[in-house]
Parts: sequence; structure tokens; C-alpha cells
Amino acid sequence: MERLTLSDYGANHGIVNPVYGLPAPTMAGAPAASMHGPSAPPANMFDTVPGYEGTVAGGGGGYLPPPMPSVPMPVPEQAPNPPVWHIPSISEDRARQAFSTYVSSKCCYSSAPVREGVITNMESFNTYRYRLETFKESRSTEWSQEPYAGQPVDAGVQPAPGPWQIAAQSPAFFQEHKQTIKVPYTSSVKNCHLCLGMGRNPCTTCAGAGNKVCQMCNGSGYRHSNDRCTHCNGRGRENCSSCSGSGSCQCDTCRGKRQLLVFINLNVKWSIEKDDFLAQDSSGLKVEKLEEVSGKELYKDAQYMVYPVRGFPDASVAQASERLVRDHQVKYAQTSRILQQRQTIELIPITKVNYMWKGKPNVYYVYGNEFKVNADDYPATCCCSVM
Repeated sequence: MERLTLSDYGANHGIVNPVYGLPAPTMAGAPAASMHGPSAPPANMFDTVPGYEGTVAGGGGGYLPPPMPSVPMPVPEQAPNPPVWHIPSISEDRARQAFSTYVSSKCCYSSAPVREGVITNMESFNTYRYRLETFKESRSTEWSQEPYAGQPVDAGVQPAPGPWQIAAQSPAFFQEHKQTIKVPYTSSVKNCHLCLGMGRNPCTTCAGAGNKVCQMCNGSGYRHSNDRCTHCNGRGRENCSSCSGSGSCQCDTCRGKRQLLVFINLNVKWSIEKDDFLAQDSSGLKVEKLEEVSGKELYKDAQYMVYPVRGFPDASVAQASERLVRDHQVKYAQTSRILQQRQTIELIPITKVNYMWKGKPNVYYVYGNEFKVNADDYPATCCCSVM
């Protein structure tokens, strides 16, 4: 039987290796690395396709800039009058209820301050979270391959369409999605680069020899004193179980087909780029606490491209909107197509509640849409031990 690979044992190896009848030699060294084909496709394996000159195997070529629009893009609509900003506040009863719920969730907190405490002052330190989201479409290309089994071959039949000329089914706005499309008129057939068109590769377990040193006798042919090894019948070597003694295995790249269909894949990605700005407040509540809660939506604007917010009571929010809108439109228009933008302003209510209990002043905070409470210095705690 003809072997597809060579080794230091020559053409006779594996099941038909005549050396089995002789004292086992020392195992030969692994064949040179050249017996294994190149691990990545060579650059000259791929044809030159106009419009896809920077495409490489495995991607990594970066996102492709979209073409200039052939028709004027819609201009952002600016509201004729700024909205009326209404800033709500919580009542004393709501603050007490939130405080009671918080204390009841703590096994070591006495409820006495809730029952007996007297609220002396409530200070509102409402802050705002501005969020800008840009929904965009990005496109990149890469050379791909699959075993050739008679698929259509169309390279050169006619020019391939450009990356942004290929139709893709986009999802609804602000729904992330990915789609891979085979670029028409780029498919051709090439010999497999890994097995050099043979369909098989040298077995990596036995280095193409088809056999290996017997594990039971360590290649000596004998077990104890002069007892012949029954596992290898005294030959010192055994057939390789990975390749069944053939010395080669089916090529994983072409799956034994010897040829590959190579083509260009277009990878389309719809994604959301998001930036938040949280206005500073002087309440004393730790900023990271605000990341745990949601706020009341005061303003929402969604269109192809948005205008910065105007006339908001907190000047820092308007400034952040101006900066982020400019940054998004400059940054993302270079490598992608902006499909829609959305900006929102949330009010995150923060109420600092000052109260007296047993003649001493104390403080707790009620914050967020969920009315969470923070009371780091609660005055009536006890020591709990877990047995």
C-alpha cells in the first residue's frame, strides 16, 4: 500500500513494517517540521479582487469606510421650543416608607429609629444622567475557505460588487446583530495548502512512523527478566492508535477533499455605541451608588442624527450633550454608517433626610427610581454572630 508521507522508517512502516521481526531499534527522531504544511494559507493562494485589495485571511483588515451618500442625508430636526423641565421631589411619607423597608432588610438593625425618629429637614440633591447612543452598521471582509465538494465557482465571471453595494437585512434600530455574506464572484478552487493537495497529513502522535515504542516494555521487547512482552510480541513497538498504523490522518482543513473553495466573506455588524455623563452633586452620597439605580426619564430624542440638548437647567448636562454628539458623529462616521441616534436624560432623585433620634442628629439617603436607601451610620445596630 502506498504511503502519503515519508519518515525515517522509509516506505515500510506501520502494520507492514518488517522491523517488527527484529530487535526493536531506538525510536527515530521526529521528522522535520517541513513534513507539516504551513499553518496559515500563503498570501499567493488568494486572487486579487478589485475593491478588496486589503482583505486578508482570518480578518484583521479593519472596518471599511462607507461611501459618500449619493443623496443628501436628512438634517436633524431641532425642536422649535425647548421642553419644560419638571423636577419632581419625594414626600416625607415616601422617605419614611423607604427607610422602614431598608431597616427591615437588615437583621442587625433595630427599628426604633424608624418608629421614634423625627425628620427635621429633607434636602433634594437631584442629579442627572445624560446618555447618547449611536446605532451603526460596520462592514469588514476576510478570505475564507471550506472543503471543495462541487460548490459553484464564480470568480472572474463578472466583477464582484463592492462591500457596501451588497444588500444586507438590517435589524430594527438599536438591536445588535451580525450577518456573514459570501461575496458573489470571488469563489475559486485551490489545492489545500496544509496537506499540499494530498488529503492527508502526517500523524502527529507517531510523527508519521505508523508505530511507536511499546508502552509496556519501553521498547525492549521483554517484560521481566527474559519473558517476552506479550503486548508487542517482543517487537518493542506497537501500532499507533491515532492513525491505525497508517502514519497519516485525514487533513482537518480540506477533510480529505484535497481542494478548497476559497472566497471572500463580508461581515456585517450592527452595534450600539453608548456614552454616559453623570452630573456631579454635593449630597455626600458615593457616586458608585448611583450606578445601581435607574432614574426617571425626563427627555428622549431619537432620529438619524440628533442635535445637542438646549436649555437644560444643569449647564453641565448641556455641555456634555454638545461634546458627545460631536464626538460620536466625527468618530463613528469614519468607519461605519450611522443609522440612528438616541439621547436621553434621566433624573436620578437623591434626597438627604436629616432626623433626630434620642437627641442626636442622623442622616440617611433615599435615591434612584427604586427608592434605595443608604445609611452608613445607622444609630441602632447590634452585634450578630453566626454559629
